[in-house]
Amino acid sequence: MILSASGWRKVFALSGNEQDKSPEISLEDKALSAIAAEVFFDYLQPIIKAKTGIDVPVIAVGMDTRPTGPAIADAMNRALLLKKAVIQFTGVSSAPEIMAYSRKLDGFIYISASHNPVGHNGIKFGLNDGGVLNGTENAKLVEEFKKRLSAPDACEAALARINQASANDLRNLYQQSTAAKHNALKAYENFARRTIAGSENTEIQDNFFENIRDAVTLNKTGIVCDFNGSSRTLCIDRDFFAANRINFYEINNKAGEFAHEIIPEAENLVYVAAEMERLQKEGHKDAVLGYMPDCDGDRGNIVYWDEKQQKACILKAQEVFSLSVLAELTYTIWSSSDKNLKPAVAINCPTSMRIEEMCSKIGASVFRAEVGEANVVNLGREKREEGYTVPILGEGSNGGTITYPAAVRDPLNTIFAILKLLTIRGGGLYELWCSKSGNTYKDDYTLTDILESLPKYTTTGVSEPRAVLKVSSLDHAELKRNFQKNFEEYWKSNPLRSKYGLESYRVAITNGTKERYDVADWGESGKGGLKVIFYDKNNNAIAFIWMRGSGTEPVFRVMCDVRGTDIQMEKDLLEWETNLLGK
Repeated sequence: MILSASGWRKVFALSGNEQDKSPEISLEDKALSAIAAEVFFDYLQPIIKAKTGIDVPVIAVGMDTRPTGPAIADAMNRALLLKKAVIQFTGVSSAPEIMAYSRKLDGFIYISASHNPVGHNGIKFGLNDGGVLNGTENAKLVEEFKKRLSAPDACEAALARINQASANDLRNLYQQSTAAKHNALKAYENFARRTIAGSENTEIQDNFFENIRDAVTLNKTGIVCDFNGSSRTLCIDRDFFAANRINFYEINNKAGEFAHEIIPEAENLVYVAAEMERLQKEGHKDAVLGYMPDCDGDRGNIVYWDEKQQKACILKAQEVFSLSVLAELTYTIWSSSDKNLKPAVAINCPTSMRIEEMCSKIGASVFRAEVGEANVVNLGREKREEGYTVPILGEGSNGGTITYPAAVRDPLNTIFAILKLLTIRGGGLYELWCSKSGNTYKDDYTLTDILESLPKYTTTGVSEPRAVLKVSSLDHAELKRNFQKNFEEYWKSNPLRSKYGLESYRVAITNGTKERYDVADWGESGKGGLKVIFYDKNNNAIAFIWMRGSGTEPVFRVMCDVRGTDIQMEKDLLEWETNLLGK
């Protein structure tokens, strides 16, 4: 089991096959689930008692639509009942939904393996701040989890304990799950309104959404969703769009029935694109945006209708994130009366440098953290404490948009960020961007025009086979030290330097929320991110290569980001990085 802050994950399918859709899990995995729940309860209880004086924490428990979810949830619910926890079992829920609901409770346990294959599953833990535990707090759970598992009879004892759970208590818990689910959906809807509108003031929210409704009534707008059997099949999406007069078209909308692979990358967004093109041919000219969530529903990359090419186009993850950043930063500036406003964005280490180029034109600061949702969320919090306004953060490498005050990615926020750009006109967001970036503004602009106005970069896709390496070394610090030796040796004579005008380089490492430059020992990054940034003769950053071992999968990720549209340059630099790692 990988025990990362982003989730504790393993293959739970009884066969060990990661593509197995069977619901059965082993006795050992039931025990692991029970012990994990016990560890979280024992961690949470003293925190809540210190805050409220109450001994019994209220914990939301939910799951995505993976077949092994119910078995894991049953083991965890039994363990929590024996601990006398008050459980709000929401059944199948999306990650943003249960995290919004948990803000009214004491904490949550969410059973999911996000975008991993169907036979995987996992567990996320959080308090009531709307996000997962950060790395430091997760490490406390991990240490205690391993300690309890070290007992020779740990699994047998855990199974014996959960078998003592009251059948009557379990029956009552599951009977009350419908009410818990209803409350979770309502909490999520209210929180989504507050997040999208950018205000806690309900009058401001009402005005914002009324303006959206007026705009989409004037110019009919439709959204196409490929649910792919995910948790969002049982979420607020349909009703939320309908309430705002946005037409909604859906495919693969039966919970737990996966029509294709789970990860919402280009190879799986083709189904949304095909449905959009079918709708357009049948006269549904309003079908202009589409998305596909992953299994836990916290991520949804985008397809759009290109009216110039007359076809559905799949946006790359970095493009999705760039649009969201543009929308939320310009919306913050456009709607603020604060003369001392310090807008900023918090992003992960491998997010494209196009964000820095955009922000330099807008007048916003950029801060980078290590890969991991918890890292960028905590970096955003740190920068707010320093006086920055950080309306958006996230991981451009996977298209994950986190809109403050949310602490988790959410496809609804991504869709509505794009809608802000399209619907706020007449001195609106895109016009503000054009005035600051030097692009030519026109009144009848489309999303295609907005995309063409963004800085051009060529970036390795996170799910491309060449971006995912299998490395035998488990000591990533030593691996990076050896990489440093090879890099420094080959840098002097590398023909790519003259071919692409690479005059100099700097090294950046990220660990948690901290980014450091020019370290002498590249191994200091440990299991964090390592990036080599290349500069031209005018000291402009024109490319970078990056590496980091995944915290949630047994793979080593690499990527390259190049300013401009030179595909060969991106391929050459990534191949050079991969060859040096091979050495």
